[in-house]
Amino acid sequence: MKQLIKYILFFSLTALCAKELELGSLIPMADVKMPDITGQEIALNDVKGENGLLVIFSCNTCPWVLAWEDRYVDLADSYQSKGVGIIAINSNEKQFNSVDSIEEMQKHAQEKDYNFYYTMDDGSTLAREFGASRTPHIFLFNKEDKLVYRGAIDDNARKPEKVKYPYLADAIDNMLAGKKIDPAATKALGCAIKFIN
Repeated sequence: MKQLIKYILFFSLTALCAKELELGSLIPMADVKMPDITGQEIALNDVKGENGLLVIFSCNTCPWVLAWEDRYVDLADSYQSKGVGIIAINSNEKQFNSVDSIEEMQKHAQEKDYNFYYTMDDGSTLAREFGASRTPHIFLFNKEDKLVYRGAIDDNARKPEKVKYPYLADAIDNMLAGKKIDPAATKALGCAIKFIN
């Protein structure tokens, strides 16, 4: 019986992973408007820059987000001026009436000095379309709107000074320079997105 449960769990996880957006895919649902902490309705097409778009599935409370989010701000400082639009998307629908409400998002963003859009994904529709499963879960698109990197920010959430592989920063640098991105996919580490269904 235990062996059967292990197989079921393995194949369920494999099926979930198989839904992750494929490299080379175009930005999904790019015109869907989402409520932003500024009070505006924002779509991915409104955010993308002339050289690309960075989408971060995030939230207010996940310990992995709390460990990494200062790097969101640094990335925005470094790359928005180079034509890379940046947006964080909260898809934790189960918590939209509590710790992940738009009001809590506004407070959190102010406390953490967010310098990029932070939107609420009603119905978790974008997360489902992207195949995002974690917070944080990163998706980087080039100026042709094609996915060129997905996964983690770097290899050490807890100790930024010990990072050996800054996957995302390297991917953006290589994208801007027209060089090959390697690795183009890493494993997203973090809390599970709180889907209702």
